[in-house]
Amino acid sequence: MFVITSMPVGGAETLLVNLMRRFDPEQVVPEVVCLKEPGPLGEEISEEFPVHSHLIGGKYDIAVLPRLAWLFRQREADAVITVGAGDKMFWGRLAAKIAGVPVIASALHSTGWPDGVGRLNRLLTRITDAFIGVAESHGEFLRTFEKFPAEKVYVIRNGVDCDRFHPAAECRISPSVREELGLPNDVPLIGLVAALRSEKNHTMLVQAARRLRDQHPDLHTLIVGEGPERETIEPLITELGLSDRVHLLGNRSDTPRLLAAMDVFTLCSLNEASPVSILEALACETPVVSTDVGSISETVIPGQTGELVPSQDLDSFVAAIDALLRDPQKRSSMGSQGRELVQSTGSLGSMVTGYQELVQGIFTQKTQRTPRHSARTTDRSFANRKPASGLKGASRATAT
Repeated sequence: MFVITSMPVGGAETLLVNLMRRFDPEQVVPEVVCLKEPGPLGEEISEEFPVHSHLIGGKYDIAVLPRLAWLFRQREADAVITVGAGDKMFWGRLAAKIAGVPVIASALHSTGWPDGVGRLNRLLTRITDAFIGVAESHGEFLRTFEKFPAEKVYVIRNGVDCDRFHPAAECRISPSVREELGLPNDVPLIGLVAALRSEKNHTMLVQAARRLRDQHPDLHTLIVGEGPERETIEPLITELGLSDRVHLLGNRSDTPRLLAAMDVFTLCSLNEASPVSILEALACETPVVSTDVGSISETVIPGQTGELVPSQDLDSFVAAIDALLRDPQKRSSMGSQGRELVQSTGSLGSMVTGYQELVQGIFTQKTQRTPRHSARTTDRSFANRKPASGLKGASRATAT
């Protein structure tokens, strides 16, 4: 049972969907628990997996605890994995303990807000079997900064499907991305794929697009994603006179096609761990210019797979994008090296194996028996129902 707030189109949520779809059904029967609404991705996968939603009525709704515990017992959960920090990390683990769930784990995807762990969540460290980081430096962050016990910290690197994310992805669908937007085939494209949230710092890309227009008058910028910051981003685009140059595409299901069409992928985040979007871009052989935060330096290697700039350094950001747009040969070389890196260190298969082996290993160690997954059917009759309360509305990291 994966416990999450909701399932908008974002990096962690997309990663979870890919993970669930690749599990061996003879070994793992995954379900999703959304404390709030299921969101676009939750709706999308509800025909494939049980999706339980609307479990919490508000920030201080403590009745979520018995609702979750009842649900975990009803579904005979062998493992509960919370995704991200905040309320789902707290209520999910506490309810799992009350329900007697054998394996309790937390998967974290960032190194700051909104994934700051906080004091209350640290109080539940003792009942937690595993804290899952997404990169080696992220695992070190969980041990040294968050102070989680080293023996409970595991690293399972984010992975992407390199068959789906491929440099030829754009060519598989007609019309091309540029044709769809009514643009000539030779105009340069840069872009970003991320939920429109404040920590993703989209305004920095919009400001960069305005500066780059002087050097690259034909440049167009794609922003893929949806979220609360749209009301900030749209007025800024208009104010800077970029309405015909910056394209807010919203949520899209054809991300591989969009990434493969870009000349440079960008990320301006204020904090991250190991963003899935960067792995997807590199798998499409698109070089990356990103702020140097979290574990991004493990995949964006300056001069090899892209360029890194200091957080919020607009001048350096613009200069790095400009340099790559002027050098097609360098972009091509970086793209090739980027795909090779993802294939060797960030495959979806290795991530799936990591989760399966971690959960099964802890389960067997704690119960001295094998999980019941292979004998259980994937009954979807409970999916999306409200609880009876009537609420409305691994590879293991080296532990040093």
